[in-house]
Amino acid sequence: MIVAGLTGGIASGKSTVSGFFSDAGARIIDADKIARAVVRQGTPAYDEICSFFGRAVLQPDGRIDRERLGDIIFSDLEKKARLNAIVHPRVLEQSAQMVDHIAAKAPDAVVILDVPLLLEAGMEKDLAEVIVVYVPEPLQLQRLMQRDGIGEKAAMARIRSQMPIEEKRKRATIVIDNSGEIKNTKRSALVVFERLKKKAASVAQ
Repeated sequence: MIVAGLTGGIASGKSTVSGFFSDAGARIIDADKIARAVVRQGTPAYDEICSFFGRAVLQPDGRIDRERLGDIIFSDLEKKARLNAIVHPRVLEQSAQMVDHIAAKAPDAVVILDVPLLLEAGMEKDLAEVIVVYVPEPLQLQRLMQRDGIGEKAAMARIRSQMPIEEKRKRATIVIDNSGEIKNTKRSALVVFERLKKKAASVAQ
């Protein structure tokens, strides 16, 4: 088994590439899904978020309003750091448990750790590969504005809240360029998956 990290900038197409890997047979550990689970009502993380941010970040039914919380942390690095301190350790713990479970059942598996802030959180250590889905920043900006229906200023604030895409590209061991046609992105993803699959098989022997 090998574990590779998958990341990229906001609106770079990371989720699309993750889908290609999943369809090809990779085991996906989705950090966003885990992050949603660890902040559900009744969890310690939920209580900590309510205590720090107040009930203004809750929806009428009591669930955390992710959009509202996102707006707050995008413009306040101190609050962003506090949220990360609440959520990230729990995501790491659950991710590690899932990796151990897969290793016990499928020793030749290709595991993809799908994490938007993989490099920002320092989660790339001990990974077999760090895969970055890349698009140039101007295209990233355009796609984000179209996807979320927001203006340039709001979109740039979200982009600037992450590590620059060019820096992520430098720190990658594998880059999948998603600036062209989607069929080309898929082809690149499948080539990468076959490479990972061969590595996983050799490790399992």
